[in-house]
Amino acid sequence: MSTAGQVIKCKAAICWGPKQPLSIEEIEVAPPKAHEVRIKIVSTGVCRSDDHVISGSLNVKFPIILGHEAAGIVESVGEGVTDLKPGDKVIPLFMPQCDKCRCCVNPDSNFCYNNDLGKYKGVLLDNTTRFTCKGKPVYNFITTSTFTEYTVVDDIAVAKIDKDAPLDKVCLIGCGFSTGYGSAVHVAKVKPGTICAVFGLGGVGLSVIIGCKVAGASRIIAVDINSDKFEKAKEFGATECINPKDYDRPIHEVLAEKTNDGVDYAFEVIGNTGVMTSALQSSHFGCGKTVIVGLAPSDATIKFDPLLVLTGRVLTGAFFGGWKAKDDVPKIVSDYLNKKFDFDGLITHRLPFEKINEAFELLRKGESIRTVLTL
Repeated sequence: MSTAGQVIKCKAAICWGPKQPLSIEEIEVAPPKAHEVRIKIVSTGVCRSDDHVISGSLNVKFPIILGHEAAGIVESVGEGVTDLKPGDKVIPLFMPQCDKCRCCVNPDSNFCYNNDLGKYKGVLLDNTTRFTCKGKPVYNFITTSTFTEYTVVDDIAVAKIDKDAPLDKVCLIGCGFSTGYGSAVHVAKVKPGTICAVFGLGGVGLSVIIGCKVAGASRIIAVDINSDKFEKAKEFGATECINPKDYDRPIHEVLAEKTNDGVDYAFEVIGNTGVMTSALQSSHFGCGKTVIVGLAPSDATIKFDPLLVLTGRVLTGAFFGGWKAKDDVPKIVSDYLNKKFDFDGLITHRLPFEKINEAFELLRKGESIRTVLTL
């Protein structure tokens, strides 16, 4: 393309500090260096994890360009990039895959030593950023930064997808859908005929329900303190819904009564450590499995009686549904195109990029499941 090798001026939503609205600014995006890719973002979803930064729950460096759930088109590539070319449709990856580190070569892990989760260094692999605004460097967010018309990522943090994929929908595969769906079918490995409980009915929780249904669970119990979410949960496959506020005893006791002493699989999809313990307690002793999906604040800790796991319950967790991102994201996109599942209903709002703060307000008020922004 004509912009290859040049600095691109474009719009981006910058977070200058915690508890501040995002600011639409003109930024400069430098060309990709060796083993980097510059991407024109077409659509990006608004995820709760982005809001954790805005609220101050995650310890990142400012100013920063947030966003990590997107789809776009390759604008240019740096030296040494052989698997991508300008014009390719892609999804940026907040969980890279270098295929060299100990985690990447382990078939049971989807982590990569080059991820920035929890570290939040805010730079590419060469320890610099490609973004500047008003003469100052702007940090990256978890190897992606998609709240911008153009972003630059390391080539280990981008997946090429089917040329027929609708970018305004498959952007959800960049985080929310893949995380929830994979937690059920890939991490928990839900078996047919089993009982599942899903705590938290946001976009990721509903994606867990989709995964449990695809896996053949006989009962899928949706749990949330907002009963307005129950209709949508049933639409995606929940067989029953429970509001803990309707009971005068702990929710794990309620679930035990309804499921012959506990569920086979429990999923915590909120990021609340108290609910994580409740999920663990709700799983059946001797054979229950609990998957932590929600992202808790940086200073959060979890406490529970060790007897809960000594008696045979399994507690685990995973980022991004346990998928090896570069390998599996293209397959998930293909499964979507082949109608193995349908997540279109997760997208409740579509807004132009300039209304990004409105999208976050919809999220905070519980009025949206997923808002997709068009750039």
